[in-house]
Amino acid sequence: MISLLAAACAPAMGLLLFFYLRDELEPEPVHMVVRTYLFGALLAFPVMFIQYVFQVEGNWNGPLVEGLLQAALVEESAKWLIVLLTAYFHVHFNQRYDGIVYAGAVALGFATVENILYLSAEGLSTAFSRAFFPVSLHALMGVVMGYYLGAAKFSRRPAVPLILSLAIPVILHGIYNAAVLTGDLSQGLLFPFMLGLWMLGLWKVKRANQEQHREHRIS
Repeated sequence: MISLLAAACAPAMGLLLFFYLRDELEPEPVHMVVRTYLFGALLAFPVMFIQYVFQVEGNWNGPLVEGLLQAALVEESAKWLIVLLTAYFHVHFNQRYDGIVYAGAVALGFATVENILYLSAEGLSTAFSRAFFPVSLHALMGVVMGYYLGAAKFSRRPAVPLILSLAIPVILHGIYNAAVLTGDLSQGLLFPFMLGLWMLGLWKVKRANQEQHREHRIS
């Protein structure tokens, strides 16, 4: 049981530490990051209940609907809402990169609980593939979401980046899920797809740091 919990939690915590340490100006208070991470973990349970209701109703089945609506829209909307309610308006959210830290923390808290449940059902043999694919997916959607939330927070016209902070993760997550469920993405194509998401996520990390450095010099 201990080895299962370690294998389930380590990828998310490692990714959270990785993105936390990428903040080049003012690292966030650890208690705030932990708090946000725990909110993300707790969020997994109501989200799973909503998804269960969709499945029981039976009108929301099919790879496209299941991948885009049941998973991507429900999960990303819930994470987005939690970031807004718990971090976006907080005094510690005072730099562009902070959005990446807090949205990433929520996403990885969610991914931790999801990973524990999946590994409990499927066994440790799937731990590596889940770390690179689903756990990384949640982390990178958190990075993209957080980048645009940071842009919205410090923009005179926040509407567009605020919309993008939800829309882009939903679309990317939906493409991933629908493709996996329909089998359109084989393992050979899924790997470069995830590499592309990693490139996007790391680019957003770099851009957020560059933008907050520029704003810091101006101020």
